[in-house]
Amino acid sequence: MPAQLSTTRGTALYVGAILGPGLLLLPGLAAAEAGPASILAWVALLVLSGAFAIVFAALGRRVPSAGGVMGYVTAGIGRRAGLATGWSFLAGVVVGAPVVCLIGASYVVTTAAARAVVAAGLLAAVLALAARGLRASAAAQLLLVGLLVAVVILAVSGSARDARLAHWTPFAPHGWLPVGHAAVTLMLSFAGWEAVSPLTTRFADPARQLPRVVAVALAVTTAIYLSLAVTTIAVLGPGAATDVPVAELLSRALGSAGPAVAGVAAVVLTLATTNAYINGAIEMAGDLWRGAGRRSAARPSAARSGAARSGAARPGAGRKRVFLGVIGVTGVVTLGLYGLRLVTVAGMVALPTALFLAVYLGAMIAAARMLPGKVRIAALPAAVAVAVMLSFCGWALALPGSVALAVLVARRAHRPAESDGTRLSFPAHPLYAEGEGRIVRGRVDSRQLSHPSTGGGGPWACSAASG
Repeated sequence: MPAQLSTTRGTALYVGAILGPGLLLLPGLAAAEAGPASILAWVALLVLSGAFAIVFAALGRRVPSAGGVMGYVTAGIGRRAGLATGWSFLAGVVVGAPVVCLIGASYVVTTAAARAVVAAGLLAAVLALAARGLRASAAAQLLLVGLLVAVVILAVSGSARDARLAHWTPFAPHGWLPVGHAAVTLMLSFAGWEAVSPLTTRFADPARQLPRVVAVALAVTTAIYLSLAVTTIAVLGPGAATDVPVAELLSRALGSAGPAVAGVAAVVLTLATTNAYINGAIEMAGDLWRGAGRRSAARPSAARSGAARSGAARPGAGRKRVFLGVIGVTGVVTLGLYGLRLVTVAGMVALPTALFLAVYLGAMIAAARMLPGKVRIAALPAAVAVAVMLSFCGWALALPGSVALAVLVARRAHRPAESDGTRLSFPAHPLYAEGEGRIVRGRVDSRQLSHPSTGGGGPWACSAASG
C-alpha cells in the first residue's frame, strides 16, 4: 500500500506538477504576442488555475480509482469521450516532447539549426532513458523543481533593480485580441492539476489536508508566475519578446555567468520533465491498448492466462517501442522543420496546447455533470473559459478534432449489438451512480459494468431485474 502523504510533501508534489520548463520560455512568447498586456492573460489563467485545482481535487475524491483524467471523463460523459481524452493526452505528449526539448536547447545555443540539433539530442537521450525503463524518483523530481524555483527567484531578485515604469507603455501595443492568444500560449504552463488529483487517496485526512495543500500550492505557483511575468516586462521592456527571458534576466543579475547558469538548469529540467511525462504517457498508452485488445473477439480465459504466462511482457515492450518511435519520428520532423525555419516556436507550442485544452474541456464538462454544489459552480465557468481559449487556437484545433474523429470511427467499427432493454442492478460504485447496466442479446455487456480506466474486462456481480 502506498505511504500516506503528509500535508507538506503533498504540497510539494502539487507544486512540482504545475511548474516546469515551460516557465523558461512562455513569458517571452506571451510578451511577443500581447506586450505588457500579457500580464492580464497571466492573471486570468491564475484565477482559472484555482478553479482547476478545486475541480480536480473533487474529482479525485469522487472517482478515486479512475485512471486519471481519462477515467474522470469516461465516468462523467461516456466511453467515447474518455477514449478521446486519453488519446488527446497521448498526442499532446508526442507533439509536446520536442517542444520541451527545444526550450532546453534554446538556452544552450542561439541559431535555429543549432537549437534543432541540440533539441534532437536531448530528445534522443530521454527516449533512451524511457526505453531502459529509467524513472526519476519523486525526491529527485522535487529537487529539480526546487532548482527551477531557485533560478526564478535569483533571476527576479537580481534583475529587479533594472525595472523601468516606461517599459509598461504602450500597454497593449498590438490591441486587445492578442491577450486571448497569449492566454492560449500560457496555458501550457498551467497543465498539471490533473496529474496529481489521484493522489487525493493517499492523504490520511483528505477533507482537512486537501484545502491546505491546494491553497498553498496555488499561492506558491501564483507568486512564482506573477513575479516572473512582471519582472520580464518591467526589466526587459521591448526585449521581453525573446525565447530565453530567464537567461536575459540572469544576465542582469549575474553578468556573464547568467546564461551559463540558465543553460545548465534548462537542460537538467528538460531531461527530467520530459522523462517523467513520457513514462506517464507509456502507462496510459498501455491502458488504452489493453482496452482495445479487450474489445476484440473474446478469447478463452485459459488461452489468455497462457499468453500471460508465456510472454505477455513482450508485446507490451513492443508497443512501448512503437510509442517511443512515434515520439522520435515526430520530433525529427518538427525539429527539422524548425531548423529550416519553416515553423516557429509559437507554432510548435500551439499543437500540444490545443490538445491539453481539449483534455481540460472534457474534464470540466464531466465535473459539471457529476459533481454537486460549489464544485459544479467552479467547473461550469472553467469549461466556458477553456472553450473560449480553444476558439483562439485556430488551425491547431485540427489535431484534437482529428483525434476525436478517429475515436468515433474506431468505436463505430466495434459497435455493440442492440440492447433488448433488460436492466440489471449491481452494487453502487462512484463511477456509475445510476447503478444499472443492460443485457445485450442475452449476455452482460461488460463494457458498461467494468472499470472505465481499465477499458473493460470483468463485470461486477449483478442480478437481473424486471424492466
